[in-house]
Amino acid sequence: MKNISWIRGFDITSLLETEKNGARFYDGGAQGDALNILKSYGGNWVRLRLWNDPYSETGEPYGAGDCDEKTLITLAKRAKGLGYKWLLDLHYSDFWADPGKQIVPKAWRGLDADGLEAAVGVYTTAVLEKLHDAGADPDMVQVGNELSNGLLWPLGKVPEWDNIFRFIMAGVRSVREFNPDIPIMIHLDNGGNNELYRTWFDNFKFRGGDWDVIGLSYYPFWHGGLDDLKNNMNDIALRYGKPLIIAEVSMGYTLEDYASYEKLSADNRKGAAASEKLAANVEFPMTREGQADFTKAFINVVKQVPNGLGRGFFWWEAAWIPTPGSGWANKAGWEYVGEKGPGGNEWANQALFDYDGSALPALKVIRDL
Repeated sequence: MKNISWIRGFDITSLLETEKNGARFYDGGAQGDALNILKSYGGNWVRLRLWNDPYSETGEPYGAGDCDEKTLITLAKRAKGLGYKWLLDLHYSDFWADPGKQIVPKAWRGLDADGLEAAVGVYTTAVLEKLHDAGADPDMVQVGNELSNGLLWPLGKVPEWDNIFRFIMAGVRSVREFNPDIPIMIHLDNGGNNELYRTWFDNFKFRGGDWDVIGLSYYPFWHGGLDDLKNNMNDIALRYGKPLIIAEVSMGYTLEDYASYEKLSADNRKGAAASEKLAANVEFPMTREGQADFTKAFINVVKQVPNGLGRGFFWWEAAWIPTPGSGWANKAGWEYVGEKGPGGNEWANQALFDYDGSALPALKVIRDL
């Protein structure tokens, strides 16, 4: 088992775009670099997503941080320079990949299962080699993002377990061959759904799946209460004997609209992710204090996983505060995924900085626990 110490991590993939669009960050009234501020509160890891080719055929960026290799290398080197370790989150898609969409990259369209398996392996190796050449080797690699319903649809969509296994293992083998000491994470969403985790990992393990860490997403407005998360983590820790890391977590601190910060009209936006309807699903109020109380209760759940197998978390997009031009997708992006736009950030009310960039009380909880 790979030795992974306690992770106080932050996904900060959109940071460059947010800064470019005018974001400023503060702690106690003093302006500072977001990564420095997060580190001062105990931050020791960052998580960075990578999209294969997040641009249209005419070169228009899809948005949401333009998570290409250049952006990845810039952020990885910046984080490493401050002493952070980092998790590489390979989506194997040109844009957002999650349980609702796993779109085959444009360059891989038309490939059969053999072709996709080969493409995953070649691509994974190429990314790792570029990072190494740039002096930005990852400290952990996530092979796929929120794989609950598979990847590279339709050939790798549940219940096509054999293809899912082949595609994931192509990435795993590339990481192992590149550096056998890099821990490999397999990541699902819905951290409170025990049946999902048992079914998925039983199928993967039965076929000879090779992995080191189970990653979970846990959003309290979608994935049940903390008891659901606790019961699932405690069960799968004993069932699979792998370290567990919450690869994505967040909780809102306000229901204030962000539209004015992004210069969006009321009918020219999708709305905050934690709407009042979603907030009703959460046992903590959407306030600064409520976010801090949730953070304390959540961390204690992770720390109490049997056999010390709860190894930490990554707060998702901790610094993605609302700025004009930094949203979930540009026009080319929402057209690519077939969703309605435009929309703003949608996650700003769940960051660890308020809309004006000031550090929130939840950061003190993260530091002190």
